Amino acid sequence: MPGLWCAGIPVWSEEDGLKVESQRWRLGQRWAAVLLSLSALVALVAGYRATQTPVTLFIDGTASSVSTHQPTVEMLLADLGISLRPEDWVSPNVAQAVVPGMEIRIDRARPVVMTVDGRAITLYAHDEGPQDLLAQAGVGLAPQDRVTLHEPMVTDPLDTRFRVVVDRARTVLLEQGGVRTSFSSHASTVGEAVLEAGIQLYRADRISPDPATTLTSGMHISLDRSVPVSIQVDGHVLRTRTHRSRVGEVLADLGVTINGQDYTVPALEAPLDEGSDTGTTIQVYRVSEAVIVEQSPVPFESEWQPDPDSEIDTQSLLQEGEPGVLERRIRLRYENGQVVERRVEGESLILAPRNRVMGYGTKIIVRTVQTETGPVDYWRVIRMLATSYSASTAGVSTSASYYGRTATGMQMGDGIVAVDPSVISLRSQVYVPGYGVGYAGDTGGAIRGKRIDLGYSDANLKLWYRWVDVYLLTPVPDRINYTGP
Repeated sequence: MPGLWCAGIPVWSEEDGLKVESQRWRLGQRWAAVLLSLSALVALVAGYRATQTPVTLFIDGTASSVSTHQPTVEMLLADLGISLRPEDWVSPNVAQAVVPGMEIRIDRARPVVMTVDGRAITLYAHDEGPQDLLAQAGVGLAPQDRVTLHEPMVTDPLDTRFRVVVDRARTVLLEQGGVRTSFSSHASTVGEAVLEAGIQLYRADRISPDPATTLTSGMHISLDRSVPVSIQVDGHVLRTRTHRSRVGEVLADLGVTINGQDYTVPALEAPLDEGSDTGTTIQVYRVSEAVIVEQSPVPFESEWQPDPDSEIDTQSLLQEGEPGVLERRIRLRYENGQVVERRVEGESLILAPRNRVMGYGTKIIVRTVQTETGPVDYWRVIRMLATSYSASTAGVSTSASYYGRTATGMQMGDGIVAVDPSVISLRSQVYVPGYGVGYAGDTGGAIRGKRIDLGYSDANLKLWYRWVDVYLLTPVPDRINYTGP
């Protein structure tokens, strides 16, 4: 019967109590069965483990302990989910029976990627070098082929050792200036192959195929080289390379104009030097002309005139000299700003010079000088170098017929002097202080100009060599050299 409620609190009946007890008993039975099963399982596991075979497994040098009921190495590895490649090394053999304490070593082969002839080949290997790997893959090499090692790429298999790249040498034919040569190259493009061959390319060079073209074996490359040219023009040096054949064509390409009398070296029609490594040097000469007028002084001359108002042996300026003016018309030729030619096209005397006029005195004044024998009159005084001589010192042989004779036929001796007749007239008288009055009766080869030789007898010879005043005594001769010696 259902339970009763009193003031909100349930009141249990006897029937309810029996049901509760029944449920408790069933629950206890279940727990006992579970515990019994667990005990059996633990005993079973303990027995399983007690019968396993312990081994040590080394994978690429990393050790781990394993217990197994598998009878062979192969079944053990399969049980552990370890897959092997044919290239992996396993020791001992996979067919070997598992024994307690066994050491099983696995040395896995690592992947190596090869790029050969545009395709990728993946091999698994241990420590083999590139040559062994290529042989293993059946890849043959030509003498010019190149093998290089690279870091693995992100797309390569995990743990890839390295990437082997085989760069096949490509044989190409190069034609340059009518000469064909072949060479092998590892370059990727035509331009790189030409540079690899040691040929420097310039922008003006013509090459076919285009330098960016992919290089293939057996390709024919044609190279038409430009030639270097250096142009010196207007103070600058222009350097270029060209396919033109003549000087004028190069200048036209560069916009260098030749005007008027301008010229070039070499000439405009001259061919370029195509065989020289340094090329052709072209010099452009800018030519211009100008006409200038130059004035230069024309020197005046001096002329002498007699001056009757001035005493003999004096000079006076009668007229000042003035230079004239000569005008020249000169044509100048310039090359590159430098004068290379001056040509006088005409000249004219626009102002004649006026000569300077000098006067020489012709006025004779007779004066008196006191001598050892008394006063004498003289009309001129000349400063002269006085020397002395006698018959024996005159340099004439004593056996000569004219020994001791003067040029006028007189007997040499005291009072006879030798003079230059252009200065002192022969047969005139002179007075020499310290010597006395002398007669100009002789000449001599060494007696020239203002030189006088005083004569003595051999017994009275006195030696002279000094400058003295020589007085020319009256009478005044008819012929006088007014300008002096």
